[in-house]
Amino acid sequence: MRKQNKIFLWSIYFDASKTRTDGRRVPKKLAVSAPKLEELQRAAKRLGLQPEIVSDAAYPSSPWRRTGLLVVPKKESKSKTLKKIAKELSDLRR
Repeated sequence: MRKQNKIFLWSIYFDASKTRTDGRRVPKKLAVSAPKLEELQRAAKRLGLQPEIVSDAAYPSSPWRRTGLLVVPKKESKSKTLKKIAKELSDLRR
């Protein structure tokens, strides 16, 4: 699978404690506090995506923190995928 066919998801994209400038990519109402990579993976699996964890990856603006990232196949736009995963993540937390 080529890079264009994948979406890279960092947990910071879904973190309610982060600002858009810090890296949050979903609306505040869809964000959750301190999302874990495993939660993102579970949410992606529930949506029928085939998530793949890269555990030693570091978010570019904080390379000293190896938070890991999730890679999913691109089936639609990144923003739509982010919102769907964010909604699923919120549902998992209820």
